[in-house]
Amino acid sequence: MVDLATLQQVLDISFDNPPLLEQALVHSSYINENPGFTPTSNERLEFLGDAVLGFVVAEKLYQDFPHFTEGEMTRVRATLVRGDTLARISTAIGLGDYLYLGKGEEASGGRHKPTNLAGALEALIAAIFLDQGLVTARDFVLRLLDEELQKIVSRGVEIDYKSQLQELIQSRQQPTPVYYVVEATGPDHAKRFTVKVRVGNTVLGKGTGRNKRMAETEAARLALEHLSANFT
Repeated sequence: MVDLATLQQVLDISFDNPPLLEQALVHSSYINENPGFTPTSNERLEFLGDAVLGFVVAEKLYQDFPHFTEGEMTRVRATLVRGDTLARISTAIGLGDYLYLGKGEEASGGRHKPTNLAGALEALIAAIFLDQGLVTARDFVLRLLDEELQKIVSRGVEIDYKSQLQELIQSRQQPTPVYYVVEATGPDHAKRFTVKVRVGNTVLGKGTGRNKRMAETEAARLALEHLSANFT
């Protein structure tokens, strides 16, 4: 069984209802192999936690950064709540060590899979919200995300999508992204470039812009959105 007492010390949170914490750690593969196990998997908590996380981050940006436009807040929030950011934070607090996994998932490295780690963190946020309320959940989220938020703010709100995409691809041990122009239209003084970004033989995004740099940036942004939507 998972050592819930130690995990609560790591989180610096004492649950009134420990089974909620336990449920946040139960991967669906464990339930498939142990159908009589109580509680159920963390999937419903993950759904709720995603909403709580999004709200807390949106509120933080709205309250603390009044000069941010809607677009800037949207970009920062997307960076903070995307799966790879959450997986990195989960790894930092050792959350993977506490997961309930089926034998097959365990054997395939499930404790280190970004999707499992990100989902467990979202489920954990929901469990804290249900057990302790919004104030404690907010404090927990902001404590975890503070370093990531400071990094974004310190380098400016204009997110470097190309660097983010390269870091993400490298973290997955895949080839370096390659950008190439597929179309250039219009007169010299008003050209529009279309660029695709490819990893191996897979095209991840296509962007357009007034110059190659802008088109590449847009392609990288769309690639990140694609990878986030298909996070596996």
